[in-house]
Amino acid sequence: MTELMSSGLELLFAGMGIVFLFLTMLVYTINIMSGLIQRYLPEESVTSTSIPTIQTGTIDKGYIAAITAAVHQYRSTY
Repeated sequence: MTELMSSGLELLFAGMGIVFLFLTMLVYTINIMSGLIQRYLPEESVTSTSIPTIQTGTIDKGYIAAITAAVHQYRSTY
């Protein structure tokens, strides 16, 4: 019985050791790849574009009618 337990513990620690080594190698590989990507493919700066603003009181009545029709159709469907 003790031989069976020692064999089981041996397999347990061997398996856990292999998984630990694999995960450690995976973490290092991901960190190395991240460094290479950041070095050779730097993130491009995004230029902000201004969003046109609508002044209150100057909304076209056609826009209001289109939005009202869309909301009405959505509510009648769902």
